[in-house]
Amino acid sequence: MGFLSVAIGGALLHGTEAMGLLVRQLAVARRVVQRGVSSAAGHREVQITHLEGSEEGIAEIVMCRPRAKNSLGRIFVNEFFHSVDSLRHDSSVRVVVVRSAVPGVFCAGADLKERAKMTNSEASLFVEELRKLMNEIAALPMPTIAAVDGYALGGGLELALACDLRIAASSAKLGLIETTRGLLPGAGGSQRLPRLIGVGLAKELIFTGRQIEGTQAYNIGLVNDAVPQNESADAAHKKALELAQEILPRAPVAVRMAKLAMNKGIEVDIASGMAIEGMCYGQVIPTKDRMEGMAAFQEKRPPHYKGE
Repeated sequence: MGFLSVAIGGALLHGTEAMGLLVRQLAVARRVVQRGVSSAAGHREVQITHLEGSEEGIAEIVMCRPRAKNSLGRIFVNEFFHSVDSLRHDSSVRVVVVRSAVPGVFCAGADLKERAKMTNSEASLFVEELRKLMNEIAALPMPTIAAVDGYALGGGLELALACDLRIAASSAKLGLIETTRGLLPGAGGSQRLPRLIGVGLAKELIFTGRQIEGTQAYNIGLVNDAVPQNESADAAHKKALELAQEILPRAPVAVRMAKLAMNKGIEVDIASGMAIEGMCYGQVIPTKDRMEGMAAFQEKRPPHYKGE
């Protein structure tokens, strides 16, 4: 067996002492939570695809971490941040679809193997990053649609909840299962779910950690639609694209302002909400798209909006 030596700050450590230092350094490196980490060369766990032809204006955030079922690891989260950042100011994108390239799964939630290696403080910081990510997804100016073709559990469902609309395969499994792991939803689930389906039902699902199928999720208003799964396991994705194409021809500025008015208005009393609506409406009045809409109506033709 070779004799290990490591130079640190001018001092030379040998044998067991050197090995112990290397082990501690590797442990620290694994535990660092930062956005600067990246995936292996040639493969991204999260990437953006801009569609073309009749689907031009639709961008897809595609999750592809098959070995870990799209679980929310550091690299995955880092790449998701970058994807959201690149879309935020892209005026050519009118609708964003979030989908999985992994059959049978949307997002399995937390990467428990990574989480087990974190200290308490590191875990808290990482969950805070997850919360920021979900908030940034929710704050994207254009409509977002989650295509749930498989499991969306824990943080995976919180990711779907951060989107404006959700389409699920009828056989998909959805649930905020954190209480079965000694936790509570920490990336927005305890706040977004009650606002979506009501406090009483949200408490029932969170307290029990229950998983429900897409059809039941539709019945309680958790998803906008539930469709029978097909042989290629992408029924929700196809339905999400249909919905995105229905949004595409609408005036982009008006759609974005409508989203902003609803998102901000729901957080305040009705009188303040009316004021927010008025401010958003004021942003639409001077647009060329508004004039195009009026002209198209008078000329009895479809409008052609440019987002101006």
